[in-house]
Amino acid sequence: MKQSLQLRLGQQITMTPQLQQAIRLLQLSTLELQVEIQQALESNIMLEVPEDEYETENEIDNQELDFSSQIDEKINQTEGELKTSTLDSESQPESSDDSAFDSLAENIPTELAVDSDWEDIYEGILPPTDLPNANEFNGKDLLVNQECAQETLKDHLYWQLELTPFNDLDRAIATAIIDGIDNDGYLQASLDEIVQSLGKKSRVYKKDIETVLHRIQHFEPLGVGARDLSECLLLQLKTLPAKTPWLKEAKKLVTQHLELLGAHDYAQLVKRMKLSREELREVVDIIQSLNPRPGAALETTQTAYVVPDVFVKKVKMQWVVNLNSEISPKLRVNAYYASLISKNDNSSDNNHLKSHLQEARWFIKSLKSRHETLLKVAKCIVKRQSGFLDYGEEAMKPLVLHDIASELEMHESTISRVTTQKYLHTPRGIFELKYFFSSHVSTKTGGECSSTAIRAMIKKLIAVESSAKPLSDSKIAKLLSERGIKVARRTVAKYREAMVIPPSNERKRLT
Repeated sequence: MKQSLQLRLGQQITMTPQLQQAIRLLQLSTLELQVEIQQALESNIMLEVPEDEYETENEIDNQELDFSSQIDEKINQTEGELKTSTLDSESQPESSDDSAFDSLAENIPTELAVDSDWEDIYEGILPPTDLPNANEFNGKDLLVNQECAQETLKDHLYWQLELTPFNDLDRAIATAIIDGIDNDGYLQASLDEIVQSLGKKSRVYKKDIETVLHRIQHFEPLGVGARDLSECLLLQLKTLPAKTPWLKEAKKLVTQHLELLGAHDYAQLVKRMKLSREELREVVDIIQSLNPRPGAALETTQTAYVVPDVFVKKVKMQWVVNLNSEISPKLRVNAYYASLISKNDNSSDNNHLKSHLQEARWFIKSLKSRHETLLKVAKCIVKRQSGFLDYGEEAMKPLVLHDIASELEMHESTISRVTTQKYLHTPRGIFELKYFFSSHVSTKTGGECSSTAIRAMIKKLIAVESSAKPLSDSKIAKLLSERGIKVARRTVAKYREAMVIPPSNERKRLT
């Protein structure tokens, strides 16, 4: 094969380290951003938080404009290079104003070469490693670690087991039974599996296990240790006073006709129970007062805290959007350390200071860019969804990422990063920015209606329906069609399932 030289022209998109950092900060949530800022403050000596919390941004900006000229003046007055030993000196520079650093050193580049990573040029921002047991907290949320341990269902059962008089064999059986109980309180292990888990040497029979299980079923919460829903409800009914009205009929229903009750087939229940509809309603009310998931009361849940990134409120009949100033502190460059940089000094300490200075400059710039982009996107969303803020979900307009991207002249991926895990505080509650985006459905008049508005309409129709004759999906689709919204029955079913609303046969109630 003959070798030859060829010259080709082409275009290739590459990202500078500054852009890489800006994109990474843009997609961070509020809590993640606070952690990132704290790590930057701990690893970069050039970054600091102003001590005077009442100092305004304008004062800091004015100081930043004058800082470069002050540093040049100082260099001319001293007529020599600042030595690296100044780092250990106790004397303070004549001018210690907290100011900018845009032209501190002429040999610091304003842009890095493309197609390179941040770590290739500057030291990465790492979490502090000088804390005791620092490795234990890697990848963990310190706020979660501070929470006290919550008691689980099995812990509660083991505690009651210790207070109950058992011999050694029965205690081993009870332990095996508790191990087979799930978080809802039901025994998932069969009696044969429990026998096998105890081993042949224990000489345990099913009768022994049933005896111990019967004692465990008297533990709190009521209904724990049941093998199915019927047994769970029956255990709770047995604890009611004997003089409770309709108790006998309720026990009969849960043991013989529970499937009919689950299917809401009240006509068959009336025939088989030989009761009137009014009497059957009394029986059903007793059963509905029971807990089908007794273990849920001790279910451990993790609290999710949401800090809004943007606030919106109405001022003089206009919706005003403001960033949450508390989500991140104002950062600036430490003027003292910045004044130690010498233009003509190529020592390792001086280069190290230059590296930290440039890293600090880009970090502050990336933060500012993040806040500006978030504010622009939030304002655009509020402007388009002002109807939702005024009238609620039914006034939500169709909106996709492309609409915001076209108006702000940004890429859709940028809008996606901005709206992910960013929250808007409104008079109607706190919503993620992605909540305001939804697909659309055509109307008879040629317009469009958002899927969020349609879900709100479906929810409203179901809320006012007759419990004896609930609306079917076809009927809901017909009612929406009368309002000019063309939506198929399967679309109604999809929206209903997304809102965790059961079908019409399961919403049927006795009247």
